[in-house]
Amino acid sequence: MDSFEMNIDLFRKINDLGKEYTYLNNFFIFMAEYMVFVLTFITLIFCFTRREKNRMMIISATISFILAEMMGEIAGKLHSNNQPFAELSNVNKLIEKAVDNSFPSDHSILFFAYCMTFSIYQKRWRYIWIMLALFVSISRIWVGVHYPADVMVGAIISIFSAFIASFIVSRLNVIRKLLWLYEKVEQQILPTRDKSREL
Repeated sequence: MDSFEMNIDLFRKINDLGKEYTYLNNFFIFMAEYMVFVLTFITLIFCFTRREKNRMMIISATISFILAEMMGEIAGKLHSNNQPFAELSNVNKLIEKAVDNSFPSDHSILFFAYCMTFSIYQKRWRYIWIMLALFVSISRIWVGVHYPADVMVGAIISIFSAFIASFIVSRLNVIRKLLWLYEKVEQQILPTRDKSREL
């Protein structure tokens, strides 16, 4: 069995689970469609905690995502395939999706870029972040809009970019200076309460 057939075979095994375990479909639809909003909300919470480590983490994750998207664009030029529901018969398609190049998966790129970076900065919660990225990636296969190869390549690209971004950002003084300037402006607009005056 060649890699192309293995890709289709693995897709069938995961996607057909939605036909057998229909009670799980709503969970995977939520993961595939709406978890991106939850990730956005979590990212904003981290940003507004006003902790330097959290903000450096968000900067690293964003740079990781940008790098991964650039690599994903290159990968998409080297290889392309449409969504499984557009190429195969009897696909359990659970969400609406326009037909275009689905290689690599943008959702996998996004979630692995952010979640892998979060796991680097928050080692205590690293397994939760990694599981979140895995579940979202698997959900894209479950609902019929990506092949396993689409999500695996997206994940590999983002894991690589997360380590690169985290290594570089933590060593760039210019990032810390820009963050310091931002926090000075933020303090003028949204000053924190001076607890020493309240005591």
